[in-house]
Amino acid sequence: MLNSSMRSLFVAVVTALGAMFSIILAPAASAGTTNPCPAFASACVDLTNNQAWLQSGGTTTYGPVPITSGEAGLRTPAGTFEVFWRDKYHRSTLYNDAPMNNSVFFNGDIAFHEGSLNVESAGCIHLSPAASLTFFNTLRVGDKVYAFGANRN
Repeated sequence: MLNSSMRSLFVAVVTALGAMFSIILAPAASAGTTNPCPAFASACVDLTNNQAWLQSGGTTTYGPVPITSGEAGLRTPAGTFEVFWRDKYHRSTLYNDAPMNNSVFFNGDIAFHEGSLNVESAGCIHLSPAASLTFFNTLRVGDKVYAFGANRN
């Protein structure tokens, strides 16, 4: 049988270990950070940290996933936008017929689409093939996109 001081020590150790495992196992978004993206947005783009995610009512439903965004002179703008066009097999009319699979346009000629995660874009949000497909299959015309921060590439 444990005396009261041993019992107190045991409880303190178990509590500390539980807190430690909670921190280790918790996803980054829930480790005390808040979602800076407004609840009305369906897609969020963090230009500073090169990531994007999908959400519903302010709750993340997919991601965050890595992205690349606009290079110097062609930076991706921050702001609130609306999806206005989707094209599964789009080819760029501005950049030498470049493939832009799973395009979801939300600001003029700026779209989420499949692209290199190692090369900056001409303003679009490059996603991996899997992430671009999820964004394409999830986002609909009229959905809101919220981009914030500043390109740091």
